[in-house]
Amino acid sequence: METKNRKTKTSSEVKRRYNNKVYSTVRAELPKDLVEEFKKLCSDKGISQASVLKKAIEEFINNSK
Repeated sequence: METKNRKTKTSSEVKRRYNNKVYSTVRAELPKDLVEEFKKLCSDKGISQASVLKKAIEEFINNSK
């Protein structure tokens, strides 16, 4: 008897609950030209904005100890 691969989708609600449990938001008001350049460079390099910010925060924490 052949079994079919069953595809399941995680609901948006489940993803939202998980993200709220595991992640937090950091917000900053920055000059538009700085943000535009940051977004463009991230896009050009194919890296996420979040990964750049996470690395900068980790470096700041490590250097502050």
